[in-house]
Amino acid sequence: MLFNRSKPVVGLDIGSSAVKAIELKKSGRGFKVTAIGVEPVPPDSIVDGAIIDAGAVTDAVRRLLGSARFKAKDVVASLSGSSVIVKKINLPVMSEADLADSIQWEAEQYIPFDIQDVNLDYQILTPVAERQGTMDVLLVAAKKDKIADYTGVVSAVGRKTVVVDVDAFALQNAFETNYAEDAHKVVALVNAGASAININLVSGGTSLFTRDVGIGGNAFTEAVQKELGLPFDGAEDAKRGLPVEGVRPEDVRPVLHAVMENVLLEIEKTFDFFKATSASDRIDRIVVSGGASMVDEFEAALRERMGTEVERFDPFRNVPIDPAALQGGNAADYAPVCAVALGLALRKDGDR
Repeated sequence: MLFNRSKPVVGLDIGSSAVKAIELKKSGRGFKVTAIGVEPVPPDSIVDGAIIDAGAVTDAVRRLLGSARFKAKDVVASLSGSSVIVKKINLPVMSEADLADSIQWEAEQYIPFDIQDVNLDYQILTPVAERQGTMDVLLVAAKKDKIADYTGVVSAVGRKTVVVDVDAFALQNAFETNYAEDAHKVVALVNAGASAININLVSGGTSLFTRDVGIGGNAFTEAVQKELGLPFDGAEDAKRGLPVEGVRPEDVRPVLHAVMENVLLEIEKTFDFFKATSASDRIDRIVVSGGASMVDEFEAALRERMGTEVERFDPFRNVPIDPAALQGGNAADYAPVCAVALGLALRKDGDR
């Protein structure tokens, strides 16, 4: 499906601390990145996935996509947070046509919003040969007003939104493109952003469980700012283990550890719930991405707490960046924060 695209799109990840964008071009049997960029947005412009200051976000997107490097007019964006509900439900076996007719009624039992206020999508997870009496269906609902906020920003900069995805699924798309999967292993994709952590547990190309945790890198920054009296930029550097004048690493570490405990507890609770409610009682591997995953000792703390292999996600493992797109920059600087944007850029108009 990924190699039969009619035209390229811009994968646009509108996050609470920055907007990230990627455009791809076919290269042999795969793709290469022909345009890539990150543009910061002012603090509190986006809160829990809701755009609070549309003007500031639009300006950031305009600066980012205003570069001549981004040629595609079609955009694929994504949502996360409390305005998006992802749930796996079990239904009696029925035809695609019957499911299409009944999905809205079925969804009303699981969606905590007025069904008229959301856009619904779904996918049957159970293969035809394995459907015996019941089948698993992945149900996704997103609030219409939040979708309109994001597509409105894209329209304001002269582009067209052709697909609206979910962060966790875009992350999975990028992972499947870059890594060979073992169908029998469960992989936890953990994308730690500024205000939330997207968790998607996958196996054999299927999403088993997703959850957005409402804590992220901003919590570390705010704690360091408050405890050490640092400005925002200084606190950002300190939390990543970078040198900051007048600040000793031993002063920063206890502050980070206190926040880290809360982050690890939420991830652990997510994993425990998955193990208690699914057919699998194990997680074989954790793959981390997102700016907050760069917090000093994040990977080591996660590995120690979960007792599981932890590795950093490389979204450019099989999708190289054209050196011209970097304009003298470093691919390593983009890798931690661009996994979702890459997953979105791999979509195409007409995808579900």
